[in-house]
Amino acid sequence: MANVSPNFGSIKPSQLQQTLESNYLNFTDGSGKNFSQQYLPEIYEAEVERYGNRTLSGFLRMVGAEMPMSSDQVVWSEQTRLHIAYTNVSCTNANTLSFATGGTGINFVNNVISIGQTLVVMSPSTGQELKVYVTGTTANGSAGTGGNTNPATVTVKPYTQESLAVGGQAGGTNVIFPVTAVGSGDLKIFVYGSEFKKGTTDANINSITPSFTQYSNSPIIIKERYRISGSDTAQIGWVEVATESGTSGFLWYLKAEAETRLRFEDYLEMSVIEGELVAGGSTLTTTDKLKGTEGLFAAVRTRGNIVNNFSAASGLSDFDSVLKNLDTQGAIEENMLFLNRATSLDFDDMLASLSAGAAGGVAYGLFENSEQMALNLGFSGFRRGSYDFYKTDWKYLNDASTRGGMTNTSIDGILIPAGTSTVYDQQLGTNIRRPFLHVRYRASQADDRKMKTWITGSVGGAYTSDLDAMEVHFLSERCLVTQAANNFVLFTASV
Repeated sequence: MANVSPNFGSIKPSQLQQTLESNYLNFTDGSGKNFSQQYLPEIYEAEVERYGNRTLSGFLRMVGAEMPMSSDQVVWSEQTRLHIAYTNVSCTNANTLSFATGGTGINFVNNVISIGQTLVVMSPSTGQELKVYVTGTTANGSAGTGGNTNPATVTVKPYTQESLAVGGQAGGTNVIFPVTAVGSGDLKIFVYGSEFKKGTTDANINSITPSFTQYSNSPIIIKERYRISGSDTAQIGWVEVATESGTSGFLWYLKAEAETRLRFEDYLEMSVIEGELVAGGSTLTTTDKLKGTEGLFAAVRTRGNIVNNFSAASGLSDFDSVLKNLDTQGAIEENMLFLNRATSLDFDDMLASLSAGAAGGVAYGLFENSEQMALNLGFSGFRRGSYDFYKTDWKYLNDASTRGGMTNTSIDGILIPAGTSTVYDQQLGTNIRRPFLHVRYRASQADDRKMKTWITGSVGGAYTSDLDAMEVHFLSERCLVTQAANNFVLFTASV
């Protein structure tokens, strides 16, 4: 066939699509009459998903909820502790305890120490303690008998020794509280009860008014836009895709719009996770009229717990310190760990080291591992003390386009309680239970701003202006409510 070179006019079409001597054309003379342009390149119609699922949202759907709001601000209150403790208390003499100026402590409340109450006096530096009885209180340097405001000192008598001073016990030996009391300023005290003799009144007992802590957050407006000119819409190109949103098949130019939508949906979550309130001295408030919003990381940094540089080498001791701190807080039994890859592996290594001791360091059977099956070194859940933990990798911390892909990162993971809190809903007019972490978005009967989408221009069916383009607009107004942040733990690294 290579030598066949029929003359023009001698072509005889065939009824079948096959190469014959009578229907073969040879354009290889290099005279410019090359018809190879008619053969298009071999194009793969299907788009290669080289990054897998690229979306980052979904975290808040796992741990929270979304609810409408109608105001510029959401306000909630959180209960304080039931009991009151005082820290930085000084021992000014053998029988007197003095409060720090302004008062410090846990759930500190002025005017609650009364004559007749019994206290525990502890020295955090030595771990020693002493039970004492309150015989008097003073305020602003003057003596009082109860009902004082902002008590400056309390006069006490120990139950088991003569005074607070060293050697104060009768006989001068076996001092139960051998603190160098006079001048000591690191004491902690709390009330554990009271004792009164027969026939006394309660005139000296101070009334404690419960207090609460109030928090608030404000929604921010988030926008995005996709634009394509009218000329580009006339150049149709089809690509077979399978997007993260579930859309599959052949898409025209609107594939770019679909990706803009996916990116915006990620922004809705990322904005309330990373959000920051504008500091008082920033010109964003005075010039740009912005106020920001308190995101998840900012809320936990301000009101939660921080663990720095968690590692498998000292993982158990570090993690036990987290448990001890949770004991002092709300002690939510079930918690979820969302971690980056390195920290997740640190947890796996920590748990694997605890199960060592059989068949090369692996406790076969304990985690359904056996010699006949592939060894599973990953742990998705575990129990330590009275707490259950469910561990998962958080893609947001691993993705190279966000917080992942760096040798050093400031956030390694977060612990979130899997619980709910009871709050009063102003719209429903009743108490309802809500997750500790939930999103509030602006909505009313006139406008729902949870996720708005509209088209403008003069292309694609929209005829709203003389713009020779189609613009797809996205808008949302929302904020995150992080309740009981004292139950959250942020794993950070020193960078």
